[in-house]
Amino acid sequence: MLKSSTLISRRAFGRSLGLGVATLATARFTDAFAAPADGQFGNQAEWVQKYEADERLAVPRATTPLLSQPTMAQTEQAITLYRDLASRGGWGTVPGGLTMKVGSRGNNVVALRRRLIASGDLDASTGQSQVFDSYVEAGVRRFQARHGIGTTGIVAQQTLQALNVPAQERLRQLETNLIRLRTFSGNLGQRHVIMNIPGAEVQTVENGQIQTHHAAGVGKIDRQSPVMQAKALEINFNPFWTVPASIIRKDLIPKMQADPNYLTDNKIRVFNGQGGEISPTSINWNSMEATNYRFRQDPGGDFNSLGFVRINIANPYGVYMHDTPAKGIFGDDFRFVSSGCVRVQNVRDYVAWLLKDNQGWDRNRIDEAIRSGQQMAVKLTPAVPVYWVYITAWANEGIVQFREDIYKRDGFGSGVASARGAPKPIMDTAAEDMLSE
Repeated sequence: MLKSSTLISRRAFGRSLGLGVATLATARFTDAFAAPADGQFGNQAEWVQKYEADERLAVPRATTPLLSQPTMAQTEQAITLYRDLASRGGWGTVPGGLTMKVGSRGNNVVALRRRLIASGDLDASTGQSQVFDSYVEAGVRRFQARHGIGTTGIVAQQTLQALNVPAQERLRQLETNLIRLRTFSGNLGQRHVIMNIPGAEVQTVENGQIQTHHAAGVGKIDRQSPVMQAKALEINFNPFWTVPASIIRKDLIPKMQADPNYLTDNKIRVFNGQGGEISPTSINWNSMEATNYRFRQDPGGDFNSLGFVRINIANPYGVYMHDTPAKGIFGDDFRFVSSGCVRVQNVRDYVAWLLKDNQGWDRNRIDEAIRSGQQMAVKLTPAVPVYWVYITAWANEGIVQFREDIYKRDGFGSGVASARGAPKPIMDTAAEDMLSE
């Protein structure tokens, strides 16, 4: 049973979602849709308004962990609200074909307003004007933040696709993920790590509160990161990277066929079975001969695929977490870029948190270890529980969140998942590969 302290009233939760009490109790959602334009905006966009003008629309960074009793309780309440919404017809669709932004005009903007009002991303009092003003921009930003989309305030293809997922499918998504959340309703440990694959995000948790957030790069659709419960055991500073056989076949051989200097340029050395280094030119790259050798990339945060740090995790999949020299990915919406391992933004902060209980390993010493360029392995004492999970819908701190069902594991409708490609099983040896970038 959930403790009552974790629950909030349906009315209060509805307010926090931006849905009025009348909407929750007796008003029909279609009433809001049918309201005529009230002339509040006329034909003039409100250029002087700012996004920050309505703080109620902001989506702050959460402090409540994804895997927690409060998140589970609020997800249950969100399901009740979405059932009510779906029973009333849900929300209408927004016509496509045109990118909408501040200054846009027309019936498409009216449809957008109605859609945002229905999901609580825009206050109904803003009216039904045909002008895309800064109130609408704020509502679009809020919607984007709740769906893991870059908060541009512009309605382009990705945002439009998310807007047009039916309310009934969002309800089913919440119901599916509530089952997943309940799987983690026990004691996860005083200190633990949560890595949500669809959100491409890492949370470090201590005493029931998120301590640090990190954007992540996770497995591609055809090289998926696994769902697992494991423990982080060791930190490797300035690691070598040994190329797995699967990546030699799929990535390295084609790279060398296209550019014979690829190995040299990327400081990847070739070793035979006796441990002796050989020249890349001695290998027939138009065959599979390369799979008979070992390929090892020198340490170096500016070019090594693992960056400065690798975090070893006990698991049967051969995956781990690490730094990356390709830090530009952390600013992208689509961060499904690896061969199953997880790249961690601000990895030094993450490592500092992991090493918190290791005496003498403060941030200064971590920076010194990296700066030395020397290989060094530090065992975590104690080991830290790590949970790699697949959660595409949840609610906490009064906000309902959705993420794309990137691996299509929710088991329904094409509306929630994009057509980026069908998922395939994780690789036998899912290691990081900058080679395929």
